[in-house]
Parts: sequence; C-alpha cells; structure tokens
Amino acid sequence: MDTCNLNLSVQLAPQNERGLLLSSPVMAASGTFGYGTEYAGIIDIQRLGAIVSKGITLWPREGNPQPRLVETTAGLLNSIGLENIGLEALIQDKAPLWAEWQVPVIVNIAGESVEEYARLATLLDGVEGIRGIEVNISCPNLASGGMEFGTSPRMAAEVISVVRTRTGLPVIVKLTPNVTDIVEIARAVADAGADSLTIANTFKGMAIDTMSRRPALGNISGGLSGPAIKPLALYLVYKVAHEVKVPIIGCGGIASGNDALEFIMAGASAIQVGTATFTDPQALLSIQQGIEQFMARVGIRNLEELIGAAHIG
Repeated sequence: MDTCNLNLSVQLAPQNERGLLLSSPVMAASGTFGYGTEYAGIIDIQRLGAIVSKGITLWPREGNPQPRLVETTAGLLNSIGLENIGLEALIQDKAPLWAEWQVPVIVNIAGESVEEYARLATLLDGVEGIRGIEVNISCPNLASGGMEFGTSPRMAAEVISVVRTRTGLPVIVKLTPNVTDIVEIARAVADAGADSLTIANTFKGMAIDTMSRRPALGNISGGLSGPAIKPLALYLVYKVAHEVKVPIIGCGGIASGNDALEFIMAGASAIQVGTATFTDPQALLSIQQGIEQFMARVGIRNLEELIGAAHIG
C-alpha cells in the first residue's frame, strides 16, 4: 500500500463545536518544543499533527533555581518551574505567528488557583492562532496548602468546569501520574467537560550528586521523562481507555514509530513526543513515518482501525 493513500487524521474534540482535527496523530509535547518557533527552522513543523506550547502562566516566570536538568538511566529529570514569557507576550508575540501556520497550536496553561485558570481561559478564547487549550493540573493549589489540583477528583473537576465555562476552545486535560487512581481523576475531568485527556505528565523523582552529597536538582525533586517511563505511561493509557470515553493523547517515553503504535493500540487517538526531540529534533517526523510504514506494511488505510486494537475484554 502506498503511504500517500493513508488516512492519519484524528479528531480530538468530537463533542466540541469547533472540533480539533489533526492531520496526523503526532504532536509536540509541552515544555520540550518551546513555542514552536524555535524548531521552525530545523524541521518542517507544518507536517506535524499539532504543537503544544510550553506551559504559560498569567505573568512571566523565571522558573526554579539551577540546575534544572539531570540525565538519568534511560530518562531525564527536569525541574524547570514553568519558566515562560507570560500570557500577554504570548498573545502579542507568538499567536500572530501561529495564525499563519497550518499546524494547529494548543496552549498549555498553568495556574495556582481556580481563578488563574479561569482568567487564562477567558483571555485565550477567540485569540487567532490558538486552536485549543491543554490544562496542566499538576500545579500546586495555593489555597489547599500546595496540594496539586490533579491529585484530587474534586479539585481537578472544579478547574475544568470553570475553564469549560470560560472558553469555547477544545479543552485537553494533562493528567498527573502521581496519584493512587488515575481513572478516578480522568472520569472526574471528563464529566466536568474535558474534550480529551493527555496521559501522562512526568513522574516525580530525584537524583543525588554524590560528590557534593546534595540533591542534583536545585529544586530537590523533578519530573522524570524519557524511555524509562514508557511502560508506566502505556499502562495508564490502557487503563483509562477502558473506563473513560473521550479521546486520549498518549505521552511518556515515545521515541519511535513502534512506541507510538503501542500507545495507539492501547487506546490513544494521538501521541505527544517530548524528551526524544532533545536528542533528535527530527524525531517527530521519524515517528510519523514509522506509523505510516507500519500501516502500509500491514494493509491498514485508516489510523482509526488501530486505536484500542490491543484491548482485551
């Protein structure tokens, strides 16, 4: 089968009036692809399914103290601390560029209160060049003593319910894996109006510098990403896909076409690639090509035929 005749398109917001149709299931994950502009001269970004911006907050943030990155066996620990240019600069400087692109851009938002999430969603609604919002609920809720929004079904649902009332844009929720029962959280945000779910954010971890006898990260702990977490994230996708009927975006350690296919067969409609782009900026396109080659080899024309294909029972 000729790869030119393949249909890789996916709809990530089937219940939303605006919809979020991607020409490919391969998305650039938040935090590792900047605002997309940084890679525009390195790869053909217009061939991607979508780009998720780095996390944006109401006001600019300097981020956590250095060092912020530590390599581990088959992984990467990061403690960036949401360093970003702030919402005003994003709307003024980045959105006009995105409006000229064919590839959809989704803005990842982060807040320390429900009110901050609400304000972000309100101000992003209707901005040309922004096709969707990805809500990062792995942020500390200052009103609850620093507990992450995403660790409580009630708090997670409250954030998404408010965001849903403030924007008509497709709303994607990025779930934290650092919970006892991710299905409970997934169900809560889906019921609150999420159009789709990203599973999952990074796993909490740390490293020790044995020479200084101190934590290797300036913020002590960080988020683990990369190949080391792939089996863990894959299981979470499989588990949630059995229970929650909104599109899922698989994320965690994806570095090849076969990795992406595993997530799709586990129930993901699309996938996000993050850490792999650090070692190979072309990884996103290589992964997409790998999916196409597999489909051509086994005689599958539509990607939809593979979504959830590995489910048993």
